[in-house]
Amino acid sequence: MSYELNTKLVIGISARALFDLREENRIFEEQGVDAYVNYQVSHEEEPFKKGSGFALIRALLNWNTLPGMENQVEVILLSHNSPEVSLRIYHSIEYYKLPISRAVFVSGASIAKYLDAFHTDLFLSACEEDVQAAVDAGIAAGIICQKEFPTEDADVMEPMDPVVRIAFDGDAVLFSDESERIFEEQGMEAFVNNERSNACCPLPEGPFARLLKKFATMRENCKDASLPIRIALVTARCAPAHERVIRTLREWKVQIDEAFFLGGIAKKDILQAFGAHIFFDDQQIHTLLAADAVPAARVPYRSRGQKQKENETINISA
Repeated sequence: MSYELNTKLVIGISARALFDLREENRIFEEQGVDAYVNYQVSHEEEPFKKGSGFALIRALLNWNTLPGMENQVEVILLSHNSPEVSLRIYHSIEYYKLPISRAVFVSGASIAKYLDAFHTDLFLSACEEDVQAAVDAGIAAGIICQKEFPTEDADVMEPMDPVVRIAFDGDAVLFSDESERIFEEQGMEAFVNNERSNACCPLPEGPFARLLKKFATMRENCKDASLPIRIALVTARCAPAHERVIRTLREWKVQIDEAFFLGGIAKKDILQAFGAHIFFDDQQIHTLLAADAVPAARVPYRSRGQKQKENETINISA
């Protein structure tokens, strides 16, 4: 019987999101493929330092050890590397004792086209092109802000927080960018008036809505114990624009654990106090500042071509 993925939480992550490959990437960009391959092969037994996505992946994989949660999380490594240099990645996975057994190496080809085949719920990568293609395909995806973490002895790594803490921005992440575009094009007054007049009208879904709903379903199905996750909404919205958000989540039958309606207050300190394993935001200024305190990933807008295609489909259907 084949191993089915469609009932699991499937996380796709690139090697550069899981580990710190910035030096190796510099060699690739400055000296070319041959120098890069030679460097990787000659350092095969040397584990990579942890990357920005490491803590999240380690914490999510820990769910598989909980009663009633066995084998519910699947992490698949998807890499632009060739099979020739895959051994160092596998050795690093083994070094940190990460239970990741499945991987894809495409020798520079596109990764995005394989995400749907693996029923991917979340994709993390340092490659903007891959992430953009994933978002255009309706998959929750983020461009990881790369940050250096020290290499630890795998036998004495720091204790792991059993609770996974994920923070989301609202507009253009959990919700569509419809309201955000009104703010950008017409200003704050028009945005507030729109949200006030549409307070009882649910916001359209954004690229991470489906993932949020999957977490909610997993919570409902975790019968033996509560799912160890805390979800926070960290948004620049504030009253009166908060009401539409609460009503939207209620319509979706999704409960979040913490909400911060900041009205322009910097997010970094809030995220650090929350202890986020990762923060998703659509604006680079927010992810870069947040990355000084917690792992962060930028969620790109859907491309204009994809939006136009969707609109044409709607018109044809109408």
